[in-house]
Amino acid sequence: MTDFVVAIPARYASTRLPGKPLREIGGVPMVLRVARRALDAGAREAWVATDDERIAEALQGSGVRVAMTAASHVSGSDRLAECADIAGWNDDAIVVNLQGDEPFAPAAGIRKVAETLEASGTEMATLAAEIVDPDEFFDPNAVKLVRDANGNALYFSRAPIPWHRDAFAQDRRALMPGECLRHIGIYAYRAGFLRRFAALPPGRLEKVESLEQLRALEAGFRIAAALTPEPFPPGVDTEEDLHRAEAWLAGRGG
Repeated sequence: MTDFVVAIPARYASTRLPGKPLREIGGVPMVLRVARRALDAGAREAWVATDDERIAEALQGSGVRVAMTAASHVSGSDRLAECADIAGWNDDAIVVNLQGDEPFAPAAGIRKVAETLEASGTEMATLAAEIVDPDEFFDPNAVKLVRDANGNALYFSRAPIPWHRDAFAQDRRALMPGECLRHIGIYAYRAGFLRRFAALPPGRLEKVESLEQLRALEAGFRIAAALTPEPFPPGVDTEEDLHRAEAWLAGRGG
C-alpha cells in the first residue's frame, strides 16, 4: 500500500458555521471524526494544522498529532506547508490534504488520491465524481472539471463544463454520461511540492474562479484527477449541513 500522511487544515473561525471544527456530530467533534477517517484509511500519521488551542485540546489523547500554525495563513495549503515543516516531512513524503469539513470521507477515497499521485508521476492528484443531477451541473457551488486523455485535469470551473453545444441546444438537462464531472476537494502532493506550491503567488484564473488549484495549472504543473472509488457524502459548511450530517449518521447507526 502507498505510504502517506494526512494533514487536515482546521481554522476555528468560519463565517457560515462558527467554531466549525469543534461542532459535534453524534457527540464527536467534527475535526476528530475527519482525523479518524484518515487513520482508518491507513495513513502513517494524521496531523491537524490549526491556529486555535481549543482545537488542539479537543484532540488530546486521540492519537492525532497537532501542528500549531500561524493565524495569518490565508489558505489551507499555506497552513499545511507550515505543518510539513513542523512535522519534519522529507520532500518525497506523500501528503494528503483532507478538508476539515469531510467527516465521512471514505477510506477508499483517501487511499485512492495517494495512490493516484504515486502512479501518475504528476505534481498533484485529486478526485472527481460523475454528475448525474443536472441541477448540480449548473450549480456554481459545485466545482466542475474536464480531463485530458491521460486523466489529468485541463481546467476547473464553477461554470458548467464541458458545454455540449448541440445537446444543450435541444435540452439543457441532457448531461453526457462520463463526461460531466464534479471535483472532490481532496488533494495529494509530495511535501516538497506542497512547500513550493504555497510559495507561488495567486494566479489570475485562481482569483477569477476563487479556486486555489488553478494556481498549479496556471504555473504549468499537472494535476491527476481520478474517479473516486466510493461516493463522498456532502461536506459540512452550514447549520443545515450539520443537521443533514446528524441524520446521515443516525441512518447508518452511528
